[in-house]
Amino acid sequence: MKRDRKRIVIALGGNAIKLPRQKGTYEEQRTSIQAASLHILEFIKRGFEVVITHGNGPQVGNLLVQQEAAASQLPPQPMDICNAMTQGQLGYVLQQALMNELKSLNLNFNVVTMITQVLVDRKDPAFAHPGKPVGPFYDRRTKEKLESERGYKIKQVLPGGETPFRRVVPSPDPIRILEVSALKKVVDAGMIAIAAGGGGVPVVLNERGEFEGIEGVIDKDLAGEKLAEAVAADFFVILTDVPRVKLGFGTPEEREVERLDIRQAKKYLQEGQFLAGSMAPKVLACIRFIEYGGEEAIITSLDRAWLALQNQEGTHIVP
Repeated sequence: MKRDRKRIVIALGGNAIKLPRQKGTYEEQRTSIQAASLHILEFIKRGFEVVITHGNGPQVGNLLVQQEAAASQLPPQPMDICNAMTQGQLGYVLQQALMNELKSLNLNFNVVTMITQVLVDRKDPAFAHPGKPVGPFYDRRTKEKLESERGYKIKQVLPGGETPFRRVVPSPDPIRILEVSALKKVVDAGMIAIAAGGGGVPVVLNERGEFEGIEGVIDKDLAGEKLAEAVAADFFVILTDVPRVKLGFGTPEEREVERLDIRQAKKYLQEGQFLAGSMAPKVLACIRFIEYGGEEAIITSLDRAWLALQNQEGTHIVP
């Protein structure tokens, strides 16, 4: 079905919500989200159909610290529950901020947050080699206690200090969003959807053919790409803390890149030009979006998002 308006998926980084050096109070995060909503509003005002996803790394990390601190009084919740909780938490604040901004402009849009499950493969290699650090830092005694009592996988992630250890969990590749039919109906009805927050809740099919949550974290940009596929987006925009992707990062040959076709992007990714766990999954997500049939993928900073769509900023990945 041909649409009158272009559809765009915007992936908002979790660090745009909890800024560096902030404590992560509700007031701080609300202020950051209000600022982010003004940038998102530019696309809505100009007639785009907007779907939003967001990171939750700092927020779910704080929640895991709270879980550990209260463990002597209340049973800690599993990671899939914590992921769902922060999806609801951040979705609510972002949803409310957008509703208020839209109201101030007399724009009549419904804004909907969907708690999203993302299917992963139980045999994904990530389960055999967990490597995504989450939650608080531990000393050796606590590390050994948690490994013994809860079966946590804990690795040393800092070179020294009293608390160099941190829990690591699998980060499996997303296969598909389970709520795709409902999500498409919401977006096709003209609503602004917030979905797949924090990469979505990773779920697997168990031996009985039932869905169940697992301990793990899905990269939010790779999940955002699956969201873009699910809603048949024209554009996929990843908003991070840098205005453009860099080649030769950290070397004398370091340079920003404005445009890559998919062949170039794949070549640089295979060469290891992009940092694993940082820029590499963003570039991979953009490559997958173009391969799916998307018109254009963009990586840029939040404050340059609208300029990037006008080819004045950002790194553009194209067929």
